[in-house]
Amino acid sequence: MPIEFLLFAFHLVTALAIVRLRNLFAAAMMTGIFSLLSAGLFVLMDAVDVAFTEAAVGAGISTILILGALSQTGNEEKQQPVRLMPIIICCVTGAALLYGTLDMPAYGDPDAPVHHHMAPEFIQGTEEVFHIPNIVTAVLGSYRGYDTFGETTVVFMAAVGVALLLSRRQDGEDEE
Repeated sequence: MPIEFLLFAFHLVTALAIVRLRNLFAAAMMTGIFSLLSAGLFVLMDAVDVAFTEAAVGAGISTILILGALSQTGNEEKQQPVRLMPIIICCVTGAALLYGTLDMPAYGDPDAPVHHHMAPEFIQGTEEVFHIPNIVTAVLGSYRGYDTFGETTVVFMAAVGVALLLSRRQDGEDEE
């Protein structure tokens, strides 16, 4: 059995556990595990930069922010009546997303359009346009510059949020 299917099965089990949990601390820990599993899948798909961001933001900083918010609230979720409309919307959206993937090329297909349209331009134009011999560095630093800047901004803002949350908590403890 390929590791991708095993990680996807762990994803499903973790998601179901998160939905069933009533203890908010346990649910926060499980969302961190879910993000870490996602980072593992991204590594298997050769998207190491995305995996690093998922591990740092999803499993790291987001979990810390959720735990900080939980320190200001209770430990248990209050029972809510079951509402059918959000469940229906999620199922319809999920079905539409699955339907949209039916005509995609197979994972790793060398004949996929992405390999014939932009990839040759990146490979041949990197040295001429950017004067950088490393193709990956040229793509990350130029073509994906705004994306990389956005990821850096998200990580920075999450760190600022954690710092503000922790400083507020310490100020409140000093007053008491």
